[in-house]
Amino acid sequence: MTTETFSQIGIKRPNIPKDADAVLDYIFDWTEWLDYVTDTIASYAIEVDGVVLDSHSQNGKLITVWVSGGTAGETASVTCQITTASSRIDERTIYLLVQER
Repeated sequence: MTTETFSQIGIKRPNIPKDADAVLDYIFDWTEWLDYVTDTIASYAIEVDGVVLDSHSQNGKLITVWVSGGTAGETASVTCQITTASSRIDERTIYLLVQER
């Protein structure tokens, strides 16, 4: 992962390079946290910005998201929010630096 500045306020966040023509899967692994709090995923929601959400699935404590597209030179994001069986809510975001590779 690299760190790039992509917001107007100069916040640096890790991001993953992605070619605009690539169709790739990204995995949100909730295992460590869910094991720590002894909980499971009851439901989840996926939100994308700047890429196309092709599909998503859950396998236990892993959420796999397939995305395509994006505009070269832009930063896209994929956000996964889960609600646990104990009503905890958490969210993680992956930032994708779209570029011609």
